[in-house]
Amino acid sequence: MSKGVLLVNLGSPDSPSVRDVRRYLREFLMDPRVLDVNWFLRFAIVHFAILPWRPKQSAHAYKTIWGVEGSPLIVISQKVCNKLQSRVSVPVELAMRYQNPSIASAVRKLAQRGVTEVLLIPLFPHYAMSSFETAVERVKEVTARLAPGARIIVQAPFYDHPQYITALTASARDLLDKGYDHLLFSFHGLPEHQLRKSDPTGCHCLATPACCEVASPAHATCYRAQCFKTVAAFVRQAGIPAGKYSVAFQSRLGRDPWLKPYTDYELVRFPSAGIKKLLVICPAFVSDCLETVEEIGIRGRQAFLNAGGTDFAQIPCLNEHPLWLEALEGMVSSFAGPMTKKIESELSA
Repeated sequence: MSKGVLLVNLGSPDSPSVRDVRRYLREFLMDPRVLDVNWFLRFAIVHFAILPWRPKQSAHAYKTIWGVEGSPLIVISQKVCNKLQSRVSVPVELAMRYQNPSIASAVRKLAQRGVTEVLLIPLFPHYAMSSFETAVERVKEVTARLAPGARIIVQAPFYDHPQYITALTASARDLLDKGYDHLLFSFHGLPEHQLRKSDPTGCHCLATPACCEVASPAHATCYRAQCFKTVAAFVRQAGIPAGKYSVAFQSRLGRDPWLKPYTDYELVRFPSAGIKKLLVICPAFVSDCLETVEEIGIRGRQAFLNAGGTDFAQIPCLNEHPLWLEALEGMVSSFAGPMTKKIESELSA
């Protein structure tokens, strides 16, 4: 079999125009793994409760982060893809779960290059039905239609992969060394019912306050437990003192209860608790995007400062960090065998 690699991230509008943002939000929110209610209710919510107002608001947010080359998520992801391709001997393509570059276009390109066995790397460190699972299922669906003979091998969530943790701590080292009162791990949020739905035991997730601390088969698909494992590995390797860090969840939508505590609530609470110098890291994202640059870096920063904070610093996502590229290269090497291409170390870059 001829092998290849497909990197898949979430996606972004084609432009920050209201029209393109509306198209993106429609595709994203009509995904049954994102808004997991019956089709008729989902259609009503999306088209009558969200799309009439949300695209204009989101378009304004996208305009604040849009660069000359385009959306940060797309631009960074493509650069990572290109740099990974320079490191490995098998074809590498990039796709977005929603919008462009599309999964269909990437599958076609791999097929045209003779690839019959694909390593799918969802660029989500943690398992969630609305990110990791939907990307995997969509790739399988498109591949079955466009390249029915191809075999898909899925890279497991890498929330505690040693190379991922090493890259994450290295990316944070400079800001950690400058000192801080508190380190906040802000993960993307999920509705609580989605954790329960992903629980294969049907009785573990969120059944008790300490469910993530009790070993269970549910943890293989439990977003919350995997987030906590990332944090535990990070603080252990980075040497973060107990009591000097916490976890929160951002980006909630709708009225259903989501994972708590909520990041926006924590940001305005911290100053009154004596936390004036705050450091924030967003490990659920490997590339900077709207949720990190605008939601945390702009709105989150302002909320913290307005509440009485004095110093707010945000650790960038892994982006093109050389150790993150090494981690991806390691995943590909495990799949494709020893790589034939050699490059100089980028650690000094």
